[in-house]
Amino acid sequence: MYSIKKWLKNSCQWLMWKHDTAENGQIAVKKFFESPVGYYDAILMDIQMPVMNGYEATKKIRASSHPDAVSVPIIAMTANAFTEDVSLSLSAGMNAHLSKPLDMLCIYKLLEQTFKGKEKTSSNDKNFEKGAKSE
Repeated sequence: MYSIKKWLKNSCQWLMWKHDTAENGQIAVKKFFESPVGYYDAILMDIQMPVMNGYEATKKIRASSHPDAVSVPIIAMTANAFTEDVSLSLSAGMNAHLSKPLDMLCIYKLLEQTFKGKEKTSSNDKNFEKGAKSE
């Protein structure tokens, strides 16, 4: 089984993107809280993490007093692809929801849209061109 973490690490290395990982949601929140302003351009959040899931981690980040808490894009990355799953991600404070199988083109386009200021989007949104996938 190919994990999101392993896939992301390999993809980021290939694109020469700096990246950071967390073993669980609690560590992800701690890393964000301790980061300097502007350190994270985006957070790709796994939903099914131990200790604290991605929904709770996102809620804690959004509710924090960190200067980037409201503005940092948080994108769900998960096998959960139902409409209800997308709604849960967005209501937790995430900007977008990507479901497996993950596609680097889809992630790249979503990040590009996010950085241009587009708001909450799903990987099965009709704005995505051919190549974007959702399960």
